[in-house]
Amino acid sequence: MKYDYLVVGAGLFGAVFAREMATAGKKVLVIDKRDHVAGNIYTENRMDINVHKYGAHIFHTSDKEVWEYVCRFAEFNNYINSPVAVYKDELYNLPFNMNTFSKMWNIRTPEDAKKIIKEQADKEIERINSEKGTDTFSADNLEEQALSLAGRDIYEKLVKGYTEKQWGRDCKELPAFIIKRLPMRFIYDNNYFNDRFQGIPMGGYTAMVERILDDANITVKTGVDFYDFIKMEGSVPAKPFESVSGDEFEKVLFTGMIDEFFGYKLGTLEYRSLKFETKDLPDVDNFQGNAVVNYTEREVPYTRVIEHKHFEYGQGKGTIVTYEYPATWKHGDEPYYPMNDEKNNSLYAKYTEMAKEYSGILFGGRLGQYKYYNMDQVVRAALDMAAEQ
Repeated sequence: MKYDYLVVGAGLFGAVFAREMATAGKKVLVIDKRDHVAGNIYTENRMDINVHKYGAHIFHTSDKEVWEYVCRFAEFNNYINSPVAVYKDELYNLPFNMNTFSKMWNIRTPEDAKKIIKEQADKEIERINSEKGTDTFSADNLEEQALSLAGRDIYEKLVKGYTEKQWGRDCKELPAFIIKRLPMRFIYDNNYFNDRFQGIPMGGYTAMVERILDDANITVKTGVDFYDFIKMEGSVPAKPFESVSGDEFEKVLFTGMIDEFFGYKLGTLEYRSLKFETKDLPDVDNFQGNAVVNYTEREVPYTRVIEHKHFEYGQGKGTIVTYEYPATWKHGDEPYYPMNDEKNNSLYAKYTEMAKEYSGILFGGRLGQYKYYNMDQVVRAALDMAAEQ
C-alpha cells in the first residue's frame, strides 16, 4: 500500500493530525506500539468507571477553536478540577486561595493574607541576602525562589515535599526557573484552572480519540512497534520510508522520542517518569471524597491519589483509586515529563538541527518536541502543524 502519511503514535497529537490530513484527502496509516489508541489519555472502563490508566487528565482551555474541535468528537461534562492537599493531619484547598490561607492562618480577609505572605517573604529575602552578603535578591535555586514568593509556611507545607518528590531532588538543587511564579488567588475559589472551558469527555477519552480516528482515509494498527515495522539502516530508519512489508509513505509524523529516532547519536534526553498502583475497591462507595488529593510531605512516597469515579460524578457501588509515584526515568520506562533544563534543551536543539537534514519527517507531541503540553496545547499544535502541510 502507498500512503501519504505514516503517523507514529495514536495519542492525541497523532490522532488530530491524522484526522486533519484525512479530511484534506490524504491517505494515512496510524500505528502505535501499545494495544490501544489514545496514548497517555487512554481511559479503561471497569466497574462502570472510566479509569485514567496513565494519570489524571482534565481538559481545559481558553482557545475556543480547540474547544469546539474536541466537542465535535465528545460531549463534555462540567467537571471542575478542585484538588485538595494533605500535609500531615492538615487538609488544604488548591490552588492557593483564600480557603487555603484561612485554614493555614485562621484569617478571613485578602488584606490579612497578603500581609502575612509579604511579611514572611520579606523575612526570607532578608535572610538570604544576609547569608550571601548582598543587598540585591536573586534566587539561586527553587527553594529561594519559592520562599521569596510565598514565605515559609506555604513553602514548607505545600511546595517543598511535593516538588522534591516530583523531581527526585532537593529543592536547593533544583533551578529557580521551575517556579517562575506561584499563583495565589485572594478569593474563595477552588477552581484550579483559569480557563474558560473545562471538563471531562463523557464516556472517557478513549472513545473520543476513536471518533477522531474514525475516517475512511485512516487505517489504524495497534500493537505495532515502529522500529520493527519500518526498514532500518543501522540504528535509524531507512530513507525513503518503507515498511518491512513494503508499504510506502511520502511523509512520517513521529510522536515518539526524537533522540530514539536518531539512535541516541548525540546523547539521551532526560525525563521524569511515573509509576501507578491502582486498586479496585468494590465494597467502598467513596474512598476520599474528591477526584484528586495531593500528598505534600516528602515522607509520603506518592504524590497524589486519584479516585476516578468523581471525574464523572460516578454513582453506584464500588470505586477505583490510583496512587501516583514519581520515578527516575530509565530506558524502557514511560517518559512523562521532559527535564527542560539548559543541558537537555541544548541537546534537543541539536536533534532538531539533525532532523532538518532528514527529509520527509515531522516530529510532534511532548516526546517528539521535548516539551510538556497540556491537552489543549497538543490539539492546537497538531492543528497548526496540519495546516502547514
